[in-house]
Amino acid sequence: MLGAIPGISRDSLLSERHLGLVVPEEYPGAESLRGSLESLFEGRLDFERLWKFSCLAPDVDAAEKTGPDLPDGKGLKVGYLRDSAFTFYYPENLDHLRAAGAELLPISALSATSLPEDIDALYMGGGFPETHGEALSANKPFLASLWRAVEGGLPVYAECGGLMLLARAIVWQGRKHRMAGILPFEVEVCTQPQGHGYTELSVDAPNPLFPQGLILRGHEFHYSRILAGPDLPNTACAVRRGVGCYRGRDGVIVRNLWASYTHLHALATPDWARGLLNAARRFASQKTAVVGAVREPPLRPPDF
Repeated sequence: MLGAIPGISRDSLLSERHLGLVVPEEYPGAESLRGSLESLFEGRLDFERLWKFSCLAPDVDAAEKTGPDLPDGKGLKVGYLRDSAFTFYYPENLDHLRAAGAELLPISALSATSLPEDIDALYMGGGFPETHGEALSANKPFLASLWRAVEGGLPVYAECGGLMLLARAIVWQGRKHRMAGILPFEVEVCTQPQGHGYTELSVDAPNPLFPQGLILRGHEFHYSRILAGPDLPNTACAVRRGVGCYRGRDGVIVRNLWASYTHLHALATPDWARGLLNAARRFASQKTAVVGAVREPPLRPPDF
């Protein structure tokens, strides 16, 4: 016996909500949590013996992992949403973009009034936009900037929470919050999971990031669902395992935007960083022509 931890009340340390625990960015007691844990463990666990036992195990021979063959990202600027509403990013995904030479620019969808004008791509990760619905909806200048960027051809990769920000509205707990209006549907946050587990997608349609025929394996965990309407945009993938967006499909495509419920990891999907950086390079080299091009039909302007 190396110790015992007493039973504690459900919310005495961390509060729970849909999708698990409250994330540190939204938890006001994060700074005091360490002290609470130390007090809980003090005198109850034999840390010295725990350490000694852990050192008895033989070394594990781990195969050396090599990163994907990345294109040259030097000179490219990739913005990514980073605030208390958008917190879910695999660190390796960001590391691969940096390793390729790209400059990463964190952007707050809550406080920024616009996207940086000089970015060559935008990465919109997961998070909890529904808990920040009022603040996100109120930041109309940023939502309008996002709409203009997609209309201008900016490559955008959005997962789960990022997809929700791109929708017309988020409906949660009886309230509706207007979002960017780039994707022509609303997203409803339910009380039960709508998708949870590993996913497998087959890329079978043209898109700005991945070659057709590629198999994408990732993960989804969302309480939200798309309220399907008559004007659903095209998708790039058939769902072979999982739920996806709608009608057995995932990877919504609008202009150079990809939006999905599937989260992809850069080590499991080498084409992820490669596809985003190649799209960014194309946009950077054609920026003037892309921004000035006339597209038919244009995106429906949101009513900000």
